[in-house]
Amino acid sequence: MKKIILVFSVLIFSSCAELQTIAENYPQAGVSNTEIASGLRQALDMGIEKQVTKLTEENGFYSNELVRITLPPELQKVDKTLRDVGLDALADEGLKVLNRAAEEAVKEATPIFVNAVQEITFNDARNILLGQDNAATLYLTGKTEEPLYSKFNPVVTNSLEKVGATQVWSNIINRYNSLPLTSNVNPDLADYVTNQALEGVYTMIAVEEKEIREKVSARTTNLLQRVFALQDGQY
Repeated sequence: MKKIILVFSVLIFSSCAELQTIAENYPQAGVSNTEIASGLRQALDMGIEKQVTKLTEENGFYSNELVRITLPPELQKVDKTLRDVGLDALADEGLKVLNRAAEEAVKEATPIFVNAVQEITFNDARNILLGQDNAATLYLTGKTEEPLYSKFNPVVTNSLEKVGATQVWSNIINRYNSLPLTSNVNPDLADYVTNQALEGVYTMIAVEEKEIREKVSARTTNLLQRVFALQDGQY
């Protein structure tokens, strides 16, 4: 995930000269710096409300192909082996409990996101508006990734216990390890699920940001319409 963020961070600073010219003439465009910052906060708030909230619902991760948590590489051989010997239901249950843990963890995200959104400065707003389709999401990632991990990890750990993941995976791994020609597997599932939950959250915020940037119909307030018209070069 950190490699992805690094690549995206480079892209943020590669905006075109035409948009830079627009940015330097905000007052002439009739949209103040304050309005631009407010518009970007509003866009991020919409992403959090519309997309992140969906992830906290039952099957919010499992039923969403964009963010569904699959097995870490160390356990993919476990899944395949179980299915090869007819234990598909057990393998499916193992996947579901990992996704359930992520759903529980994401419920802790909103307050941290709200604080990060409120901290957007005028300079932040300019760079974000002139950035790529996910520039606002990348800003939020930089501001929230560490505190969210700290919040998510204990929740994931507790949730794995609450939804029976520990028992399910103990059963799965014991069955796997008892099969001929297999070696013991014991990954840190809590860390893995925590990072996958984080990636899922940022993925869904990026989906909403891209919608607002590309589709005028997604700009459902006057403020969003005026601010993102600057990005479109309409002023």
